[in-house]
Amino acid sequence: MRAALLYSAAGSLLLSTLTAAPDTEDRTGAAERRGTAVAAARAKAAGVAFGPCPDAQDLPGSMQCGTVSVPLDYARPDGRQIELSVSRARATQKDPHNSKHKVPRQGALVHNPGGPGATGLYFPLIGLLPGWKRIAAAYDLVGYAPRGVGRSAPLSCKDPKQFFGGPSQAPSHPSESYKRGRIAQARAYARGCAERTGEALRHYHSLNNARDLDVLRAALGEQRLTFMGSSYGTYFGALYATLFPAHVRRMVFDSVVHPGPGRIWYRNNLAQSAAFERRWADFRAWIARHDDVYGLGRTAREVLRSYERASARLAAEPAGGKVGPGQLQGAFLQAGYYDDQWPHRAHALSAYLRGDPKPLVEQAEQHPEAAAEAENSRAVYLAVECNDAPWPTDWRVWDRDNTRLARVAPFETWDNVWTNLPCAYWRAPRQRPLDVGTGPGELPPTLILAAERDAATPYDGALELRDRLAGSVLVTERDAGAHGLAGGPNACVNGHMEAYLLEGRLPGRRAECAPHAEPKPKPTVPERAGAVERIR
Repeated sequence: MRAALLYSAAGSLLLSTLTAAPDTEDRTGAAERRGTAVAAARAKAAGVAFGPCPDAQDLPGSMQCGTVSVPLDYARPDGRQIELSVSRARATQKDPHNSKHKVPRQGALVHNPGGPGATGLYFPLIGLLPGWKRIAAAYDLVGYAPRGVGRSAPLSCKDPKQFFGGPSQAPSHPSESYKRGRIAQARAYARGCAERTGEALRHYHSLNNARDLDVLRAALGEQRLTFMGSSYGTYFGALYATLFPAHVRRMVFDSVVHPGPGRIWYRNNLAQSAAFERRWADFRAWIARHDDVYGLGRTAREVLRSYERASARLAAEPAGGKVGPGQLQGAFLQAGYYDDQWPHRAHALSAYLRGDPKPLVEQAEQHPEAAAEAENSRAVYLAVECNDAPWPTDWRVWDRDNTRLARVAPFETWDNVWTNLPCAYWRAPRQRPLDVGTGPGELPPTLILAAERDAATPYDGALELRDRLAGSVLVTERDAGAHGLAGGPNACVNGHMEAYLLEGRLPGRRAECAPHAEPKPKPTVPERAGAVERIR
């Protein structure tokens, strides 16, 4: 998420001015601090009664589930309580390289995968993978569903049966009539959130997610927390480090949200749209390098024309009656997060333009059975981001900033607007973002992992967090853009993570890793005379 000043060939792009957040003022609230301490003491006394998971028939027996009670409103710890769903796989204490060696247990490793709106309940299963067995030997692997997610006091803003609206458009430069339609949808969605949730809606935000994390720490019987946050998890992890530095043992921040108060969240989304344009260009250049496999063009510009040709066809006739330009854009946006999807997406685009829509439909269609989970995830995402900070309430500000941005970054800009626009019409009070930061000696050393070309959480966020958390160390994967590095294909990054979690050992102020190998193309269409025929 680039800085508030973005650059294009035409010059600088100035973004709108938001209400300035105060800097060092203590805004966490004495009542909330006391309420968190009360809730944590109760949780420590109660513990977590782990037992079979609700969907145990689909899960290995090593994983167990339970609940932790937290106040809906930390200013009123004796008021309404909500239950957070928690999962755990106990430390195996088995050395994967020496079966006779018993590994000392180091406590619980709690993970949050991001979102906002994602569940971490399945995190303990990662210990079954070879690359995680050393960490799974030393730590209880703990996941949970944050407030609002899944069974944890779930939020809903819309009837899930109406959430997937069928094939949709995705204009890069929308007309005024199209914008009016999307504004109406955003207003209706914000109204639905308020009507379905009522006064409780105001309590779903990042500061409460950080407080919940401290109650979970206490319930697990941990004096100090070992935590790994990915993506959005890095933001409320940074809030936790600021609010409860003495409660931290070790923290891994993987793919970092820019924590500056002025960037939460409107400007971060603008910067994210600019970063996705760069990653989309990386993907197209990769496809062009493998034109002999996919036939989509020898240059990134030619590949773009192939993509636009497919989008135009889908606008006229959705593939399988299910996939329109909006679903195409959504599928290729996912490839901006994870480059291991590049061969599959490229194949689907190539096959579609050759007359076979099946791979594209399989990869891009929206499944009705997933609607309830998707609607819940979106409701939590918006509740947290809309509640966290001031947003522009004048459509003209959104229109001005994003019209300018779309001239240089058309791929994701307007889709990002429509995702976040309900925040312009939100009916709950806004928090004022905490000025994240710790001074020398206040916080144990922490580890930051970041890819230089990450689009979802651009690299400057990692630099900012490193400067704000004294003693933190940044490990950078150079010239790479995968989102979420921990346990991924880069052995160098994983080595630093293991050394830190298992031994508390960090490199110097910063370290660099060479990029992981780019994905290999997978020939999936018939070859002609040794090469694939170009799509025209």
